[in-house]
Amino acid sequence: MHMSTRQNLQGNHACALAAIAAGCRFYGGYPITPSSEIAERMSLELPRVGGVFIQMEDEIASMGAVIGASMGGVKAMTATSGPGFSLKQENLGYAAMTEIPCVIVNVMRGGPSTGLPTRPAQGDIMQTRWGTHGDHPIIVLTPSSVREIYAQTIRAFNLSEVLRTPVILLYDETIGHLVETVDLPDPATIERADRKWATGPREGFRPYADPGDGIPAMARPGDGYRSHTTGLTHAEHGFPTQNPADVDRVMHRLLGKFDQHRDLIDSFEALHTDDAEVLVVAIGIAARAAGRAVRQARAAGMRAGLFRPVTLWPFPEDSFREHAARASTVLVVEMNAGQLSLEIERLCAQPGKVARLTRFTGEPIGPAEILATIQERARHGHA
Repeated sequence: MHMSTRQNLQGNHACALAAIAAGCRFYGGYPITPSSEIAERMSLELPRVGGVFIQMEDEIASMGAVIGASMGGVKAMTATSGPGFSLKQENLGYAAMTEIPCVIVNVMRGGPSTGLPTRPAQGDIMQTRWGTHGDHPIIVLTPSSVREIYAQTIRAFNLSEVLRTPVILLYDETIGHLVETVDLPDPATIERADRKWATGPREGFRPYADPGDGIPAMARPGDGYRSHTTGLTHAEHGFPTQNPADVDRVMHRLLGKFDQHRDLIDSFEALHTDDAEVLVVAIGIAARAAGRAVRQARAAGMRAGLFRPVTLWPFPEDSFREHAARASTVLVVEMNAGQLSLEIERLCAQPGKVARLTRFTGEPIGPAEILATIQERARHGHA
């Protein structure tokens, strides 16, 4: 009989336990507030399952070690926060270009620079999408509870393996240090995905050939498949190319490889959106406060709803447009100067439809402030 276990668990510890449950067997990292508990827990848990924990000399090397471990066939992860995440960007771009599965956790703190190391923020929303140079594919997941950190960490590994891509798990300091009572599933019941390994003839193997689903099979080290890996733009044979026709073809596959798998990637929570006149959009701890505000608003007779992207990038835009079409106002609540608002404004063509409630002082936005803004926008809508 499979049994779940109930325990009081911190968000960062849930991330580490979920990584182990997902099959992660390598962690390369460097301590940084407010993500250090992930590294500390991984240093305890990995040796127990035959895995390897290594503290690297810096965040650049940490990302390089994770890429190397994954190329060797091992599920690998690292965790960091703002300044460290910035240092990982070049190697993150390399992983995206070479299509090497890996998971990167970014527990957000105030910025820019060293900013507010111990305070929550949500200022890395755009950096997770466009932090590395050039056009590149990336998946970003944004949990808003300890239980969801556990579930989305497992999902991050599965998406990374199946789609051959770096996956970023993004949440704020408050969610990372939150302690909640959670029921963790029996590890035997957890679905774990593994990458597609090359099979068949070794002669003429092309490591970046499209098999039809946009995701090439990887060559497992030692299996005899010749494979060349480079961050330079490469054709199907893996070697660099500057031929415009080749570049156009291979980059279209790379940049479009998620298109056939959006049903696997897209995820969101919709609360009371069917009749919402004011639709709130938020992630992380801001979404927790927004959920409370929406329930309070509805109790007071206002038609409010919440759209919470769980997959932040690629943004679930088709679903959002469907839910936002019925609302007169879309209120974006975020702990930064207005980053998610830019994406929502792009998706809402109607001038004046999008309102902002932002903060970057290191203090979370509370339900009362969100409720007051909902009330103001509801009056504005009836004016």
